[in-house]
Formats: sequence, structure tokens, C-alpha cells
Amino acid sequence: MSEALPDSSRHDVYADADSAAGRTESRSIGELMGNVTRDLSELMRQEVTLAKAEAKQSATRAGKGIGMFVGAGIGGFMVLLFLSISLWWAIGNALGRGWAALIVAVIWAIIAAVLVSLGKKEMERVRGIPETTDSLGKIPNALKGNEEENHV
Repeated sequence: MSEALPDSSRHDVYADADSAAGRTESRSIGELMGNVTRDLSELMRQEVTLAKAEAKQSATRAGKGIGMFVGAGIGGFMVLLFLSISLWWAIGNALGRGWAALIVAVIWAIIAAVLVSLGKKEMERVRGIPETTDSLGKIPNALKGNEEENHV
């Protein structure tokens, strides 16, 4: 058989259960709004930190890709230079010197092709700030109390 608790004891038991579950009715609306404001402020700071990290990573990758394209441009210039010199020497002498310049031009063409390929791969890795965009898109649902819609 269960023992009946006096009314005052029952109230204490329920109050302890409520506070253990994190529910307090004694907090004012001002305190609750302060907590919400503090939490939103912290969320925005974290989002800004994430955006900075992602932007830095993307900028680093873009810088590498641009550097490779610059190298490829220099290689392309060298190809034109040595092809011009090889044509000039081949027509002028019709013997060894022209072929030597042509070999150098082919080497520069290979270097330029490798740099273009590496630069293209590096540029394909640039993704912007996808995690920040994703998490910022979840804020409206969180503010409305519909966090479950963010997991779909």
C-alpha cells in the first residue's frame, strides 16, 4: 500500500522534480530573454569564427591555384619564346641549333601543361564556406522551435 504524503511534502517532491528536469517557473521573462539573447550572441560569434576559418581555407586554396596558373602562363610564354627561337634557328641554319631550341620549347610545354593541370585541380577544391551556409540556414527553424526540420 502506498503512503499518502502531506500536501506540503507533495509540493516539495514536485518542485524537486521540476528543477531536476530544468524547469523553473520562478525565472522572469527578462531573465529568459537575456538567456536567449546571450545564446544567440554566442551562436553568431561561433558562426563568424566558422566563416573566417572556411574563408581562410578557401583563400589559401585559391591562392595556390592562381599561383599555378601564373606558372602556367610563364611556361606558355616560354613555349612561344622558344618556338619562335627554334623556328628562327631552324630556318636560319637548317641544322643543330634549331632542334636544340625546339627541345627546350617542348620541355617548357610539358611544364606548362603540368602546372595547368595542378592549378585546375586546386581550383576545383575551392568550396567557399559550405558549413557556415548550412548552419546559418538552420537558425530560423531553431528560433521557431522547429529544430527537427533541420535534420531532414
